[in-house]
Amino acid sequence: MIPKRYERLKQVLNRRQPDLTVLTEEVHKPHNFSAIMRTCDAVGVFAMHAVNSESQMPTYSQVSKGSEKWVYLNTHPDIKTAIAHLKQENFRIYAAHFSEEAVDYRTIDYTIPTAILLGSEKLGVSEQAATLADKHIIIPMLGMVKSLNVSVAAAVILFEAQSQRLKAGYYNRVRLDPKIYKRTIFEWSYPKIAAIYRQQAELYPHLGKEGEIIE
Repeated sequence: MIPKRYERLKQVLNRRQPDLTVLTEEVHKPHNFSAIMRTCDAVGVFAMHAVNSESQMPTYSQVSKGSEKWVYLNTHPDIKTAIAHLKQENFRIYAAHFSEEAVDYRTIDYTIPTAILLGSEKLGVSEQAATLADKHIIIPMLGMVKSLNVSVAAAVILFEAQSQRLKAGYYNRVRLDPKIYKRTIFEWSYPKIAAIYRQQAELYPHLGKEGEIIE
């Protein structure tokens, strides 16, 4: 491990937001899913969630630019299970969904634990997901089209969340649990070695100040 590389990994991890996430529901197209994941990495999302009951999860495309290495993906069997899991972790679920009670996405407080729910490219958020969500949000459209591409919508909303969190100073301090931080920095630094340790069900070794492995 080159010390400069190790410092770069720590700088990124130091800004990760454990209480900001995205939940995709049946987003099938690889380029859309990859673009959403790339945006998650850009704004400091630590882990995202996905439900894809009709097929396997999309294959990462070149659009992601390797961001799947830096954003953990948690998959769930169905939307009810996914939302229940997030609510148990004290997340507020904001569904990007057109409805009578939907509000402008900019009126939401994203400094609290937030999960942004995005539906499929064709059908959007399901009725069940819309019912289970805490609130519906929309991006006001002033042109002829009624909605944005799902990955574009994700970027618009996530960068609003980032803006609010920057103003609140959330990126100025480490917000990850120390145990999670230690595990993650090892996996980022030595992914192949980490895989071997996981396979053998062994604890990761410690890392030195410059990222060297200390047995």
